[in-house]
Amino acid sequence: TQLAKHNAIIRRLPAVETLGSVTVICSDKTGTLTHNEMMIQSVITSESSIEVTGDGYEPDGEFLIDDQLIEPETINELQIAARAGLLCNDSELSHEKNKWSVHGTPMEGALLSLGSKAKLDINFERKANPLSDLIPFDSKHKYMATLNHDHEGHAYIYVKGAPEKILQMCSFELHGEELLPINTQYWLDNIEKLASGAKRVLAIAYTTSEVNKVHLNYDDIKSGLTLIALFGLIDPPRSEAIIALQRCYSAGINVKMITGDHATTAKAIAKEFGFKNHERVYSGNELDSLSDEEFNSVAQEVNVFARTTPEHKLRLVQSLQNAGEIVGMTGDGVNDAPALKRADIGIAMGQKGTEVSKEAAEIVLADDNFASITQAVAIGRKIYDNLLKTILMVVPTSGGEALVILVAVLFSQVLPITPLQILWVNMITAVTLSIALAFEPAEPNIMQRKPRTPTSNILSAYFIWRLIFVSLLLVLGTFYLFSYEYARGASVDVARTVAVNTIVIGEIFYLFNCRRIRASTLSIEGLLGNRAILLAVSIVIVFQILFTYTPIMQTLFATDAISLSSWLRIITFGLMLYLIVEFEKYISSKNYFMRRAES
Repeated sequence: TQLAKHNAIIRRLPAVETLGSVTVICSDKTGTLTHNEMMIQSVITSESSIEVTGDGYEPDGEFLIDDQLIEPETINELQIAARAGLLCNDSELSHEKNKWSVHGTPMEGALLSLGSKAKLDINFERKANPLSDLIPFDSKHKYMATLNHDHEGHAYIYVKGAPEKILQMCSFELHGEELLPINTQYWLDNIEKLASGAKRVLAIAYTTSEVNKVHLNYDDIKSGLTLIALFGLIDPPRSEAIIALQRCYSAGINVKMITGDHATTAKAIAKEFGFKNHERVYSGNELDSLSDEEFNSVAQEVNVFARTTPEHKLRLVQSLQNAGEIVGMTGDGVNDAPALKRADIGIAMGQKGTEVSKEAAEIVLADDNFASITQAVAIGRKIYDNLLKTILMVVPTSGGEALVILVAVLFSQVLPITPLQILWVNMITAVTLSIALAFEPAEPNIMQRKPRTPTSNILSAYFIWRLIFVSLLLVLGTFYLFSYEYARGASVDVARTVAVNTIVIGEIFYLFNCRRIRASTLSIEGLLGNRAILLAVSIVIVFQILFTYTPIMQTLFATDAISLSSWLRIITFGLMLYLIVEFEKYISSKNYFMRRAES
């Protein structure tokens, strides 16, 4: 429930524990680190560099060359590029609740918006140039192609995709209405210029075909295309994701960005976000050329990967896991499923993710936001901490109760507490005091600690010491107060009532110790910072008063009323137990060997 409130839906319960030990998060860029709301800000033609204004997908904006306003109809390459972007496209723009949104991919939404800004009517252009066939985009080919016919029956093939891929397929470039041999270096320079400005770069090209052609295949476009223009798109970073990235670093979690963008774009974006080692970027082609040993080294050292495929994601996960890392991997596509399944924590996108990716993942992000991953890690750590605190509370108190009986039997003493009274103590404290720790808020330094190691045990040497130490304190206090009352001439029922209340009050005071495993709780927040604990303590006190003074409880449990002085001795014992444990925590936190044993 806590995770769902922060947009992280857990599909498999063990993932909650794993979250707290994640050491590496491999994250997509688009939509996870950024808003996934693209807008074309630059159009590069063979003769011009055109800046485009506007906001999001709104179809209103202006075109400028050297800060001078221009009419889009005056530049033929711009008009053809805008029309090609409308036709090589299977998305739709809609205007709902005073907001423009896209039904399809954000990049195609940006192309539709550009067409409207260029004063093209989207519906008219699509009816005038109907679609006959298409080759959908896939990560292997890195382009999409459509076959359209104009009103005279002429066939046009439009292709858009990764600029380096499209360049390989082009032999010509568009100059006004002329086709000239392509100047590859000019386009490469502009790709680098756009990418270095943290813009995603898209190339668009076309070719003509025979009039009666109705089917499109890969051989039709593998060469001889004419490059029309380059588009430079921006996808604003999420400000909360930038903060979340730094929280991950402070928590000892490394983050790797895996994107389909150009390497220069990836480097510029990584710098903007503040990624460690952002200057070093590996592309998919470079990864393919590495040996297994080299790949393992790169997987550990490099944090930014560009032009990657789902196969690269899977290989990165495997390599990192082989190095002992606990890996979280994000994904949204069908092809991401193997990497999500292999990762220790697969994280699917709830908004743009496919059903296949969601089925393969342990966590689904309802808002597709990287910041929600960081928040989920913090909650996972808190839940694990609270589990430890509950164990730290339940085991020594139960051990103390058992030892009281055991010691009395071994030394042939009168039982300080009867089995039925132990049943009462367990019943009244188990459903109140221990459960209250489940509502314990996160400790202040929860995201400044390194992830716990996969080999770490819940019952560490320090935990075992604490369990024995507190059990012995409870036994000593219970025996002492029981013997004191009995020696003063009190009846066995009165002495046992004191013993029962000694155990319960000791558990109440120890409950406050357990609010922090190693840190001190000697503060206003440490004593009063959890309302659930205050409520649980109040309930237990009320029940203990009923247990001690009501006739029916005295008959059922063989108890008797005790004096105010007895209560003062009991409370003094509880306070002493609390202070002794706090002192023990202080000493152990300063002790190097204790810290080593816990780790």
